[in-house]
Amino acid sequence: MAGPTKILLDESEMPTQWYNIIPDLPAPPPPPLHPGTHEPVGPDDLAPLFPMALIMQEVSTDSYIDIPEPVQDVYKLWRPSPLFRAHRLEKLLDTPAHIYYKYEGVSPAGSHKPNTSVPQVYYNAMEGVKKLTTETGAGQWGTALSFACALFGVECEVWQVAASYEAKPYRKIMIETFGGTIHSSPSDLTEAGRAILAADPNSPAASASRSPRPSRSPPRILRPATPWAACSTTCCCIKRSSARKPSCSWPRWVRRQTSSSAVPAVGRTSPDSASRSCGRRWPVG
Repeated sequence: MAGPTKILLDESEMPTQWYNIIPDLPAPPPPPLHPGTHEPVGPDDLAPLFPMALIMQEVSTDSYIDIPEPVQDVYKLWRPSPLFRAHRLEKLLDTPAHIYYKYEGVSPAGSHKPNTSVPQVYYNAMEGVKKLTTETGAGQWGTALSFACALFGVECEVWQVAASYEAKPYRKIMIETFGGTIHSSPSDLTEAGRAILAADPNSPAASASRSPRPSRSPPRILRPATPWAACSTTCCCIKRSSARKPSCSWPRWVRRQTSSSAVPAVGRTSPDSASRSCGRRWPVG
């Protein structure tokens, strides 16, 4: 097999900014709607749930957003993560293409989700939030959030889909190991949960988010389904440029970035230059 199987970067080559894709879209995505009024939500509507730093990222038009130093320090526990070349898959497909994949299972939670759970918890902690609660399906997000909460001294409460809660006991162990509290959902701890169980004591619950939290509960934190969450997960792709001499067998986008002296602006370019700039947008980190 020609060329290396995995590409590893030094900690000094980690990114110090997240990439925000919104300014490079042909048109901005539609705003979220208020569930009561069905009108676009504003900062005042989001403030009871999310810290202002995340709300500002929701509407940011900047292509790059600085990663706070405390978050960078946490990322160093597992980042940079390795980039692998799929030699055997290339051979199986009999293709001249070079196929690469990024492995994010090296994080303490075992998935890519701490890439966004860590900054979300950090921003909440900076605003004095002492407890966060969330839903989880298979348990990966609940694990990632409990891990992040442990790092910043925030209490974590997780509601997991009942069917998954029973089928995946090791996820419960991981969440509790990180200091989180986990409940099967639906449960008798909420009004909605009690109503569901009264109708069907064996309900597997299609979604944990359908079991509302008790009144006066702490802010809820979302899994990656918002612009800021998508933005923070780009730390697994974008790396800071350096003077490091690249290997000729590295992917073109890695070679282009490592041979550059600065991170150029992305997007809003001609089709030809846009195709050349994909390396600037998605180098490995």
